[in-house]
Amino acid sequence: MSDSLPSYASVVVIGGGIMGCSTLYHLAKMGATDAILLERNALTSGTTWHSAAQVRALRHSRNLTRMIQYSVELYSQLEQETGQSVGWIQKGSLSIATTPDRLTHVKRQEALAHAYGVNARSISAKETKERWPLMNVKDVIGAVWSPEDGRVSPSDVCAALVKAAKRLGARLFERTGVTGILTENGRVRGVETCRGTVICDAIAICAGLWSREVGAMAGAEVPALACEHFYLLTKPIDGIVGNVPTLSDHDSHLYIRDDSGGLLVGCFEPMGKPIAPGVLDQDFEFRLLPEDWDHFEPMMMNALHRLPALESAEVKMLLNGPESFTPDGTFMLGETAETRGLFLGCGMNSVGVACGGGAGMNLAHCIVHGQPAYDLSEADAKRFAPVFNNVEHLMSRAPEILGTHYDIAYPGKQLKTARNLRALPLDKQYRDASAHMGQYFGWERPLYFGKVSEPTLRFDRPDWFENVRTEVMAAHQQAAIFDASSFGKVEVEGPDAERFLLRVCAGHVSRPPGSVIYTAMLNERGTFESDLTAQRIAQDHYRLFVGTAAIKRDLAWLRRHARDYKVTLTDSTETYAVLGLMGPEAARIAGECGATGLFKLGYFKHDAAQFAGRHIRAARMSYVGEAGWELTCRTDDAPAIYAAMVASGAKPAGMFAQTSMRIEKGFCAMGHELDGDVTPIVAGLDFAVRKGSDFIGAEALANVRAHGEVARTISLTFDDQTAVPLGHEPIYLGDAIVGQTTSCAFGYRIGKYVGLGRSLEFLKNGENVQVDIARRMVNATITVGPLFDPESMRMRL
Repeated sequence: MSDSLPSYASVVVIGGGIMGCSTLYHLAKMGATDAILLERNALTSGTTWHSAAQVRALRHSRNLTRMIQYSVELYSQLEQETGQSVGWIQKGSLSIATTPDRLTHVKRQEALAHAYGVNARSISAKETKERWPLMNVKDVIGAVWSPEDGRVSPSDVCAALVKAAKRLGARLFERTGVTGILTENGRVRGVETCRGTVICDAIAICAGLWSREVGAMAGAEVPALACEHFYLLTKPIDGIVGNVPTLSDHDSHLYIRDDSGGLLVGCFEPMGKPIAPGVLDQDFEFRLLPEDWDHFEPMMMNALHRLPALESAEVKMLLNGPESFTPDGTFMLGETAETRGLFLGCGMNSVGVACGGGAGMNLAHCIVHGQPAYDLSEADAKRFAPVFNNVEHLMSRAPEILGTHYDIAYPGKQLKTARNLRALPLDKQYRDASAHMGQYFGWERPLYFGKVSEPTLRFDRPDWFENVRTEVMAAHQQAAIFDASSFGKVEVEGPDAERFLLRVCAGHVSRPPGSVIYTAMLNERGTFESDLTAQRIAQDHYRLFVGTAAIKRDLAWLRRHARDYKVTLTDSTETYAVLGLMGPEAARIAGECGATGLFKLGYFKHDAAQFAGRHIRAARMSYVGEAGWELTCRTDDAPAIYAAMVASGAKPAGMFAQTSMRIEKGFCAMGHELDGDVTPIVAGLDFAVRKGSDFIGAEALANVRAHGEVARTISLTFDDQTAVPLGHEPIYLGDAIVGQTTSCAFGYRIGKYVGLGRSLEFLKNGENVQVDIARRMVNATITVGPLFDPESMRMRL
């Protein structure tokens, strides 16, 4: 075959590391046999070649775990498929704990492993020592053993993937740098290279350390930044014979394994070292960064404690290789919001080899079929606020993300860097009221009020427990203010507004002006792309309210489908504030603020009014199980409206109170009960879906309905006040796993810990089950429906 560039390829993959090679392989497997891969230098020459290449299956979510399980299967059979050895060594992994909280963390991971089909079990310090004789176990209080984990030779894996892809017709071009990306009307049209131009339908950016710069060629935001990553290599030492399990000592920030008879000791130190854009130039090929023993010294001391044999070991080198990190520690996968046909598979956060097989498969699936093989919204390329693509913010955040790689997953944990990027209209008022803030999509939002000191994070009852109780009781007994200003808002206007929304929404959007409509936006599989509320303001005007972190993704979805309709779509998120006034005293407060006209509003109706002399649009609805209104106003008017509410006795409430009340009320939330694998039927939301076949996903939904699919969202109550469920815990009936919790909190109106979950089979109302909380089996009772009776919603008129 000629080594000249083709004039056309259906897909161009940019970057010859593990993600690029895996994507090319899977594109070819899925029928895109004319796909090509362009590598500026040589295969694996950026990050992949120096990867420690651990493949550990268990992750914090079912589908990320599923993705790496696919990688394990792929790597283990590639040699048979291609004849190319991949160096697959399956010796398992050990995760040790030296503190009670770390032990809780690893036992929660073990519980997840059982739910996700990963082989893992707790072992004693004595058994840990037997599996790793060189280890000092004096401070080890427990461990989890995962026998099916392993590692590979990253360069050999890439060679095997490319070999298989070539057999199917795909082509590789090394020494072919991309110099530009051609776009037309917001869509990719081709790539310009040092060897000529290739016209294409889709581009996959798998350029690792340089992905941000390549994305910018097409006007796309790719918030990823390189940091230095260190591991020590020793010459052979006594006691290392053959291969041993990978040892994870996360309390010491270390991972350890054998390497050619010696040791490899790597770290994710608490605060990494960022690399400014431009430092790694186009000539950075199979190169490393300078050793930095001063920076590595604290980690070396930890390693000497864990492995005393290191003291006499001869050092081969301190390897310092760059890795790319994102603002939240998860890679980016899928089509960009800015440019159609431009896909990302990058920002791998030092788990590229482990994720690469499954991530490449899912990226190819996105390109060929329009969506990943299963829900990966946590890795969606459109999830970051534009503000995070700022170099200053990336330089601040990326080193912290490196350091969180081995963090204990405490509930309520917040990142500390790149904060105060976006302020709510009432930011000053909330801080004056002693709000403890959390960051969501760049926004600073109140988590709870009344404590300004930094809480101690823990797995048992949190420091903010009584603060949240006060806020819930204010909403339940008097009136509370919930701020939803950060929610995304989209104006849909034009003569085809209704016809357009009837296509993209599954709900009853043809209801008349003055209506509030809850609706799902589904994909062709009949599962959730998003859920939202729509206010129909006029015959040709709707205002959509979407989740805080969903605006970029949802607006891209809407624009993708709006091309054949006479509509305009406008992001009005920062134009309007939204304040929820909820509780039995809400009506009195509204009356004192001059808004008695709100009393006539029926449930899920909205109208314009005056509140404290300011124009508002009030919607009669509630997300917390207490009667009230959501008031939309111009952002400049929010301070006066808030001041009037507070003067009449309303109290501000934070997100933790809202979450507790949402769970009691049985309301589902995207990313918890709802995602791209869940249909409205399973979620118990089929009542909000109109009958017919005119909306996206209708056919798929009709099929699962015809096959007998039923609602499987359940509520749970826990009688044990010492058990603190957090969400994602397996649910057992006898010895069988029958479901998993999706959201949990203390229910202050119920007086117990409560949760929502999804069952794998039908569970009866009142059925007793057990929930695995860090390997402690806790009794729970199933309720089919909400735990807090909606009939109790009332206002004192």
